[in-house]
Amino acid sequence: MAKLRKQHMTIHWHDIIQADSNVPAVDATLKEKATLVGRLGLMMLSVGTGAWRVRNSMNKVSRSLGISCSADIGLVSIECTCIGDNETYTQSLSLPTTGVNTDKLMELEMFMRDFPDLAGKYSVNQFHEVLDHIQKKPANYKAWNLGLASAIACCAFTFLLGGGPVEMICAFFGAGAGNFVRKLMLNRKISLLGNVAVSVATSCIVYVLTILAAQKILDISAVHQAGYICAMLFVIPGFPLITGGIDLAKLDMRSGLERIAYALLIITAATLTGWATAMVFHFQPADFPDLQLPTVTRMLLRIVASFFGVYGFSLMFNSPRKMALTAGLIGMLTNTLRLELIDLAGMPVGIAAFIGAFASGCIASLVKKYIGFPRISLTVPAIVIMVPGLFMYRGIYYMGLSDVSNGALWLTKAILIVIALPLGLVVARLCTDKNFRHCT
Repeated sequence: MAKLRKQHMTIHWHDIIQADSNVPAVDATLKEKATLVGRLGLMMLSVGTGAWRVRNSMNKVSRSLGISCSADIGLVSIECTCIGDNETYTQSLSLPTTGVNTDKLMELEMFMRDFPDLAGKYSVNQFHEVLDHIQKKPANYKAWNLGLASAIACCAFTFLLGGGPVEMICAFFGAGAGNFVRKLMLNRKISLLGNVAVSVATSCIVYVLTILAAQKILDISAVHQAGYICAMLFVIPGFPLITGGIDLAKLDMRSGLERIAYALLIITAATLTGWATAMVFHFQPADFPDLQLPTVTRMLLRIVASFFGVYGFSLMFNSPRKMALTAGLIGMLTNTLRLELIDLAGMPVGIAAFIGAFASGCIASLVKKYIGFPRISLTVPAIVIMVPGLFMYRGIYYMGLSDVSNGALWLTKAILIVIALPLGLVVARLCTDKNFRHCT
């Protein structure tokens, strides 16, 4: 957020406030109150949370300040009007891009939790100083840390999709290199399509080179080429897919549609890049060789892999290690439940995904009461590992070969799961969150 402010957010919030204004925020002018409401909304939007949460936060601050706020929220922009004392003040605010930062999201939620009690004590300027501190907070992890996190996540993901040790090792190197490159490009403000395409191509090429080297040196069978898809799954846009679905459920149509369109843009760019790379190296998607593991052994390994997969994805969202650990424990239980429902109960993949997401949402609500982590910071990493990136890729791959029947089959499976995941979270929120359950 600090770099974001230097390059794009040229709004000088402190200049809007009178330098000698030390009156409590509740007694400030409408213009000063509105800047605080607008800035908080923009910062909430910048960390990846959905429009419903952004609007709820802005309304909570507005009520504490004795004004009302009407906001139209998109993926990277907010237009809001604050009303008070027979006056109105309208702002149009925007971000250059979107991203996810669960650490700052937690800081902002703590800020909002304490705001009603402090609105009559702190001045608007003092609140802006607190927001300055949150905005300037550096990322928890460097590029190589995020590369390692994605390597761990995709390595675990590979096993959960049916891959063996060879595919897991190759996916580890491919995903690690790909996300390392992606982070470097994001630091240089490279555009969305550019960083997705280059990072996915890097991950696929590193996987190819690793598996070819293993074939030459260790005489590994070419059948292990099937795992190259797993090396690119670190780009799965879990946050916008899930928050977009939740926004649609709360009738935030603009934000919901924009988020889903954004996610589809990433998925399309990633899958087409993977398809092109496969064409160059003559790789094709195929089923993994059967590992033939006993049921109990397979379940225990799935528990371990689910934990590390979710833990890795959570670190990629800049979660503190304790938060990532908590998300990993939730995902460990719910993703294993989903997989066992499919294998042991013969349940359709969409219904199993719904149950897994519902369980994640319910457990996260209980955890929030005792630990205080934001629900979305726990639920999204826990169910990102359920997003069917492999199905999406295979669908695009076969469509690219004009094999419409196979392509439609895989895409249909993917769509059913993608619809089921946010629905599961929405139902869990309806059951556990009174504020979410009512129209407010």
